[in-house]
Amino acid sequence: MANAIVARIEELGGWTDRLSLKRHDFLIRPGTVEKNIYYVEEGTLRVIMEDNGEEHTIRFGYKGTLFTALDSFISGKPTVYGIQAIKKSELLVMKKKDFLDIIAEDKALADVYRIQMEQLVLQQMERETDLLTASPQDRYDRVMKRSPHLFQEIPSKYIASYLRMTPETLSRLKKS
Repeated sequence: MANAIVARIEELGGWTDRLSLKRHDFLIRPGTVEKNIYYVEEGTLRVIMEDNGEEHTIRFGYKGTLFTALDSFISGKPTVYGIQAIKKSELLVMKKKDFLDIIAEDKALADVYRIQMEQLVLQQMERETDLLTASPQDRYDRVMKRSPHLFQEIPSKYIASYLRMTPETLSRLKKS
């Protein structure tokens, strides 16, 4: 579905720039106001939040996905999240205003965007359930069933953070 948006934006000349990130580079830091939307052509990103000096992985972005600091993109206020490259990443960049203008003018694209946002809400609800699930085994099983590709693309230490467990606990669960 993101590919339909990307292709249509390409037709309309909306992508204004390309951005390369090295491993561990930040795309967005907490406190920044997000003014762009990105399409991940290559690589992997993670959304992180820091709490009392501890870093928590909230979400991942992969090749073929639209990505942004959504809280700030929607509200126009500074984000509480950071977005960091896990792997070398290549991104297409589009200004928020240009993106919103295109969505407003193209009904088909607006419909695809609406569907993507609805899917994102459902994914966030799944994530909330994951976070409220007490058992590390159950959290692991839920994510393994929903997103098995995660375990091929993402280093274990980031998956462990995402699952709210230590890397050692994740290792034991993967072996069982």
